[in-house]
Amino acid sequence: MKVKITKPDSTLYEGEARLLQLPGTDGSFEIMNSHAPIISALKQGTIRMIVEEGQEKTFDIRGGVVKAQRNEVSLLVQ
Repeated sequence: MKVKITKPDSTLYEGEARLLQLPGTDGSFEIMNSHAPIISALKQGTIRMIVEEGQEKTFDIRGGVVKAQRNEVSLLVQ
């Protein structure tokens, strides 16, 4: 799936990923390929991402929002 993680002043990541683990305000959750459409608030925590090559990337955030639909995931974080 296509993933784009942006801050108000920069892009942290743009590319493909197999799995995203996100710190939702009601608890952690995962997004994988073909996930149902979702919009959710994020709390302070760590985004864990498994990219296509099987490598893990992490990003510490202070909060934000995520929108996923049709294998495209957009995150706006602080």
